[in-house]
Amino acid sequence: MLFYVYIIYSEGYDRYYIGQTQDFETRLQRHNNGMEKATKPYKPWKLKCLIIKSTRGEAMILEKKIKNLNREKLERFIATYS
Repeated sequence: MLFYVYIIYSEGYDRYYIGQTQDFETRLQRHNNGMEKATKPYKPWKLKCLIIKSTRGEAMILEKKIKNLNREKLERFIATYS
C-alpha cells in the first residue's frame, strides 16, 4: 500500500499545509469541501508537491521533517521535489 505526503497551498491566504494520507484525491476533496477543521478557513487549496512513500512510518517521518522547515526552505523543497 502506498502513502502520500502532500503540500497544498491557499493562494487567497498565502498559506501552506502539509499532510499525509493513503488516498490523496479524497483528502484534497475533503480540504476543499471544508471538511477538515485546520484548513476549512483557507480554501480553496491547490497541490504544490506530492511524494509517494511505501510505508506510513516513512510518510510520517517525512511529514514531520517538512513541517519543521521554515518558509524559505519549504519553498526550496517544493521547487526541488514537485
